[in-house]
Parts: sequence; structure tokens; C-alpha cells
Amino acid sequence: MRMRLTVLLVLALGLMGGCDAAIDQPAPAPATLGPEHLAVIVNDRDPLSREIVDYYVARRRIPAANVIHVQFPPGGSVMRVQDFLPLRAEVLRQTPATVQAYALAWTTPYRVGCMSITTAMAAGFRKEFCAIGCKPTAASPYFDSDSHRPFDDFGWRPSILLAGTTLAAVKSLIDRGVAADGTHPAGDGFLMVTSDRARNARARFYQGILLLQSDRFRLHLLQQNSLKDRKDVLFYFTGLATVPDIDTNTFLPGAIADHLTSAGGQLTDSRQMSSLRWLEAGATGSYGSVTEPCNYVQKFPRPNIVINRYLNGETLLEAYWKSVQWPGQGVFIGEPLASPFH
Repeated sequence: MRMRLTVLLVLALGLMGGCDAAIDQPAPAPATLGPEHLAVIVNDRDPLSREIVDYYVARRRIPAANVIHVQFPPGGSVMRVQDFLPLRAEVLRQTPATVQAYALAWTTPYRVGCMSITTAMAAGFRKEFCAIGCKPTAASPYFDSDSHRPFDDFGWRPSILLAGTTLAAVKSLIDRGVAADGTHPAGDGFLMVTSDRARNARARFYQGILLLQSDRFRLHLLQQNSLKDRKDVLFYFTGLATVPDIDTNTFLPGAIADHLTSAGGQLTDSRQMSSLRWLEAGATGSYGSVTEPCNYVQKFPRPNIVINRYLNGETLLEAYWKSVQWPGQGVFIGEPLASPFH
């Protein structure tokens, strides 16, 4: 018994030190982001983008002043840097001072040059957020911070794509986000230890997560590649190029799910499983790489941070963004204001 307690203590201390995570204790509901802090960017040349914004503004009661209009040819996966720079300048010009974050009403482009468009929009295009080969990239000042006003505190406006290939799909995503608010769901979380050793890099955090969160939320650590026919899924973290059977599961409103792999963020033309598949299966948020990141855990969501901050009442955008230390090569997709535990 003494040996077991010693091992558990070592795991807990290791998670708190090695994972840069705060002690996972219930906290008062924070002053999270609200509709008044979110600007929605619409591409006026894209009919689907316009329809998404009309629906989202109505469902989330986004102030009219927070709708930002831009124009660019729709359909391309990658935006050129020289086209992005004036577009972002126009976004900044239209952004009210109260805005702390952006929702981008399109699926493509998901990338600007060598960066994800969500980080490029948040921080500006900067080459230090890119990498050719297996190299570190610049860090986010928002990582695991207690800030609820990222622009005021860091000069960043974290961004996310309201992604989906049809209006019906995006409406369903938005509806799930709205339906999640304040529900305090008694769902399940799944931490998958897969047979893919390279993509299984986050598994070293899993035992510590179970130790620190098991009294707050029902989590399962499973040594298998596939989760099938499970109900009430709220968290699903895995590492595979393609994840089988996700359509057989039922995701709760507000669910977060992603797979660590090289090209999941290439939303419409990936050689691997697109992160968009998670939203189509019923998740409310996901994340994926737009360029080769290698398997640095810093370039992917840290499940311990996502889970802890989400359970503590932060919005999906806050909890997810704060979990990625080096976000330059990864794109965030989903409904940003979903807040099941607020």
C-alpha cells in the first residue's frame, strides 16, 4: 500500500511539473468570454459564409458591431501571405476594442502560407510560428494562462473556424454549442492508448489525468485503437492517422475530440482523416495540423489542460486554445462559446 501511494504521489507531482498544468481543483466559474467579446468574420464573396454568419449571430446574439466583413475568392485551401496581410489589416480596422477573439465563418482557407489561419488571425503572420522539418516553433503567451481577456493581456485574439461543408452541418454544430451551455453533463471522457507509437505521444499524461480528475468526471483510459458504440462522449483524445468507428458513438453537446496526426487540419484535402470528421460525427470542437508538425506534444492540445479548464467553466475556445503551447501549425475548429460547465 505504501508503495502504491508513493507511485501515485510521484505521478501527481510529475503531471503538475512536467505538464505545466495547475493543480486540478474545482474553481469558481470564471468571467469567461461572451458574445460581446467575440467578433465573427464573414467573407462577403462566399454565400455559405454569409448564411453561417446570419445564423450564428442570431443564435449567439452577437452584437451587430462585431460582424466583420472581408472579401476574398472562396474555395482555396491555402491563402497567400501577400493576400492575407491586407485582409487582416482590414479585420483589425473593423474590430471593436472590446473584442477578445474571432470566429471565422468558413472552412477554407485553413492555412496562410506555412501557418494555420486561426493562429495567423490571432497573432499575425510570423515565420517563427512555422517549421520545416522537426523543429520547435514560437510559443503562445495564452498557453495555460488564467486570462479571460487575451487581447487586453497579450495582444492576441484567439480564433476558430465555424467549419463545415454545408449550411446544415454548420447549423447543427452551432446548435450543439448553444445547447451545451450550463448543462453540467454527466458524460464520459476517453483517453486512448493506441498501437501507433509515434502518434501516441500524449499517452504519458493519461495516468496523471485520471489521478487528478477521477473525482470530478468519469474518465476511461483504454488501450485500443477504436471506440465503438459508446454513449455520452464528452472528451475523446487519441493518436492515429485515421480513427475508425467514430460515427458509431454519441457525442454530447459541447464535446471535444481530436487525433494527433500530421495532417488532420488539412480540412478538405488531407491524405489522413480530416479533423472535420469529428464535427460531422457530433463533436463541437476539434483541432488538427495544417503542416507537418512531427509529434511534439507542444503542437497539439494537452488533454490535462483542456479537461481541467473546461470543467472549471471556461468556453470551448478558451480551454482548447490554452491547451496548445505551440499553435502555429494547428487549426482550431468548432463553436467557440460552448460552455457546458459555466
